[in-house]
Amino acid sequence: MRIIVVGGGVLGTMHAWQAVERGHSVVHLEREREARGASVRNFGLVWVSGRAAGPELAVASRARQLWQSIGERVPGVGFRGNGSLTVCRTPAEVAVAEAAVAAPDAVERGFELLDPAETRRRNPALRGEFTAALWCGRDGAVESRVALPALRAAMAASGRYTWLPGREVRDLADSAVRDDQGDTHAGDLVVLATGAALGGLTREVAGELPVRRVRLQMAQTEPLGEALTTSVADGDSFRYYPAFDSSALEAAQAQSPVADAYKMQLLMVQRLDGGLTIGDTHAYAEPFDFDVVEPPYDHVTEVASALLGRPLPRVVRRWAGVYAQCLDPAAIVHRQRLGTGAVLVTGPGGRGMTCSPAIAEQTAEELGW
Repeated sequence: MRIIVVGGGVLGTMHAWQAVERGHSVVHLEREREARGASVRNFGLVWVSGRAAGPELAVASRARQLWQSIGERVPGVGFRGNGSLTVCRTPAEVAVAEAAVAAPDAVERGFELLDPAETRRRNPALRGEFTAALWCGRDGAVESRVALPALRAAMAASGRYTWLPGREVRDLADSAVRDDQGDTHAGDLVVLATGAALGGLTREVAGELPVRRVRLQMAQTEPLGEALTTSVADGDSFRYYPAFDSSALEAAQAQSPVADAYKMQLLMVQRLDGGLTIGDTHAYAEPFDFDVVEPPYDHVTEVASALLGRPLPRVVRRWAGVYAQCLDPAAIVHRQRLGTGAVLVTGPGGRGMTCSPAIAEQTAEELGW
């Protein structure tokens, strides 16, 4: 088959990867010269720990397997199975972690509840004061800023992959698209993976989707000067991931005013250059602010410094990103057939980097590639 993929983010790239892996040829179009959306404006987390029990966890677990195999073949994606520690500082947070460890799927997630001494053995950089930590051995990370070019280079080596950046698709007809340079790209199937671009062509061909956009802020620091051997989250993370029953936590423990106002958690991941990606916030009501504000950065800096037991390195980059999230919390992705020759795939939300390899695999199997 000849497959036309529209969208150069991680979801589109993983659909291209699946097609090439299955022996098909791919023409891959992206409106920017390089992907600049949520796929590169994130933590690079492969986050099994927070996924909802049932189908979502199954997709995340399968994606984790795929990321590992891809990382072995394409070292440039920077995959490492470093696990994660969600650090608990209060009895209410510990109670959520205890319930997670007692859940039927705890083994599948690789959950363990660690005391402070064992936590520091897993991650010696955590020298602050805390009560316990929830370890997830299945979590991992990739280098989001370089993973997509690395995957494209690997696909190009097959001789069956063509990358066409700087091409905005204007029309879709049957199994062909026309770009803004007037070129038509025809194939056996078109995959539209347009991310958070829900207007324009997406609205024209698919209508109003059961998908919303979510904006978040994050930052990157100078090198830490030592290894942060795991990804790190704070207890507020329990409030934002469906794997955890946070109702008792929310009733017993209010968030700080800043964390509550900006719907915050701490996530902290070390990049291969030693710097830390830290965040994040959640904004759901559009129109989104166009500026990046300081109170959230003050909050994550304070929390991260407290867990590290040392001042956070200087922040050298700040940015915001917007991703597409299905309105139905049980929906992992929105997949919509557009006639016989095209399919739209969008809306994985904050799990796009985690789940995209398995989402693309499911698309291929459902459509019989």
